[in-house]
Amino acid sequence: MLHFEKWKIVLIAAVCAAGVVFAAPNLLDRESAESLPTFLPHKQISLGLDLQGGSHLLLEVAVDDVIKDRLTALEDEIRGKLRQRPRIGYTGIGVRGLAVSFAVRDPADIDEARRRVRDLEAGEVAMSVDGDRFTLALTEQAIRERRAAVVEQSIEIVRRRIDETGVREPTIQRQGADRILVQLPGVKDPERIKRLLGKTARLTFRLVDGSMTPEQAQAGRPPAGSELLPSDDVDVQGNPQLYLVRKRVMVSGEMLVDARQTVHENLPVVSFRFDAVGGRRFGNATSRNVNRLFAIVLDGQVVSAPRIREPILGGSGIIEGNFTMQSARDLALLLRAGALPAPLTVLEERTVGAEMGADSIRAGKIASVLAVVLVIVFMAAVYGTFGFMADVALLLNMVLIAAALSLLQATLTLPGIAGIVLTIGMAVDANVLIFERIREEQRSGRTPISAVDSGYRRALTTIVDANLTTFFAAALLFFFGSGPVKGFAVTLMIGLATSMFTAMMITRFAIVAWLRRRRPQRLPL
Repeated sequence: MLHFEKWKIVLIAAVCAAGVVFAAPNLLDRESAESLPTFLPHKQISLGLDLQGGSHLLLEVAVDDVIKDRLTALEDEIRGKLRQRPRIGYTGIGVRGLAVSFAVRDPADIDEARRRVRDLEAGEVAMSVDGDRFTLALTEQAIRERRAAVVEQSIEIVRRRIDETGVREPTIQRQGADRILVQLPGVKDPERIKRLLGKTARLTFRLVDGSMTPEQAQAGRPPAGSELLPSDDVDVQGNPQLYLVRKRVMVSGEMLVDARQTVHENLPVVSFRFDAVGGRRFGNATSRNVNRLFAIVLDGQVVSAPRIREPILGGSGIIEGNFTMQSARDLALLLRAGALPAPLTVLEERTVGAEMGADSIRAGKIASVLAVVLVIVFMAAVYGTFGFMADVALLLNMVLIAAALSLLQATLTLPGIAGIVLTIGMAVDANVLIFERIREEQRSGRTPISAVDSGYRRALTTIVDANLTTFFAAALLFFFGSGPVKGFAVTLMIGLATSMFTAMMITRFAIVAWLRRRRPQRLPL
């Protein structure tokens, strides 16, 4: 235990040097650290929401709306099948619960209706027939899979939108069956984030129905296949201007590959570009409908309805509206990130001020410094020279923890600071076990070198067992916990690893070097 090969000495020196280098950027402010050359370490410890302030949002995904949309689409598919020539008469078609049902008027058409509708049983739809009444219901497995897919897709879209805003180290994770937890450290405008996340951003391009005016449709009944939609513009009475728009989607926003805020005729607009398929559909739609109004619909509201002057064959265009520079930029962001599969509702919102975060950091610093000072004084007073060596190793341990947190870009939270404070005490725990064992060996009459060798050898098993059991507990907290619990577990696991290294390598090397140089007759313990 007292022999150090050259590679071990080189390893100790390299780890300590690397710890100092990777921890050093934390002494600089963020701007100075980011201005360092890329080949130099420049990563800093990322502070969590409770330390630098920000916004905490709990969102609920309206998965039931997606199920309803699927049932509505199934109803339209059934209508289309029954209207094929020769037409089959039906009545009472509609969505009831998690199924679509209808009745066939002529009993002679039941077999033909069953044959046509059977094509819709694509694994997620089960059909049952009771006399002339047909029922097509979504299966339990299909509903579960669709709910899970909607939540996962919503998390991905939320992540894209947050990343577009430039928020550092956001926390976006699933909570429960249909909820999403979003924590945004350092956010100064949470209302803008809520607006961005609250929009579904379903963009469609549809034709305006010119068969009647919106006023006539509002007074009577819109034509089949059309609907009245509001717009951003207002009439003389201050009410939203209405458009009679065809329900058929000519081109969908899912085919967009890019959207940017730009300026057209000194007004902010959003330029967009389709993929190859979308560009072809857009070109065909504008070629066949020259001089007609083409409505651009976002989340059920007409953004603008320009007249098609000529075919647009380039697969790109602009969206005009009552935009400010910020609203145009936000719309472009939403279109780039993609549409949410279902609306999101904010269930819980908490905002942590930067002042509270600064107070937490200040309190954490005081606790950490006080813990270090008390441990250093205790070790030096009880174990003398050996205690001083353990104190040096403790300081190096703190440097290694800071370096590891910076290198891994782990988020430091208030519970994480608690984990570091706990690690400070545990860092010298191994040294206490070793020093007490060396004392016992010296009292039994062993020479200093033999006492040190025996003390390290016999205490090793106890130290490894104690640290492994704590490490396993921290690992379980990390895998099964969430948020602050994970932060505590990360710092505790890192602290355990670095404390083992400093106790068994650095402190031991310092004691061995001291023994070989001084060759004392009795250990100062």
